Amino acid sequence: TYEKAEDPIYVLDNNLPIDTNYYVEHQLTNPLTRIFEPILGSKVSALFKGSHTRTIHVAAPTTGALARFTVKTNTCLGCRTPLRKDQQHRAVCANCQSRLPEIYTRNMDTMRELEMRYARLWTECQRCQGSINNEVVCTNSDCPIFYMRKKAQKDAEEQAAVLDRFDCSW
Repeated sequence: TYEKAEDPIYVLDNNLPIDTNYYVEHQLTNPLTRIFEPILGSKVSALFKGSHTRTIHVAAPTTGALARFTVKTNTCLGCRTPLRKDQQHRAVCANCQSRLPEIYTRNMDTMRELEMRYARLWTECQRCQGSINNEVVCTNSDCPIFYMRKKAQKDAEEQAAVLDRFDCSW
């Protein structure tokens, strides 16, 4: 329903979770049932329920009384253990310090892949716009490339923030 609707850019900017169950139940189930019912008959409902389906659970609530007392801490990029309060600006914990070049290289590879994805999508938007030399001014909300480009840009910015943590780790 309309209560579930949100601006996709707002969702990307604020890291809002997507209600996947709603989309599966209301957007996919009915069309897929119409397609597979002539083939599977009454067994078509088994497509959407059972051990082969995946559910995603949010680990911590973001709203409510207890959420006010939660504190977000950075974790070690090597072993994912929470960093102590005096090490929050660092990339790795003391145990992973010897693996710092390997971890840095892995994160640089991730950054390179994200930048390449963004660049490919940017180029696609430039071609659509008709000018490869000008900045993209597209805001077409019906274009899937527009949202993929925005998501790729956000992912690259987040990875750049991760890489900034390495400045204090050398």
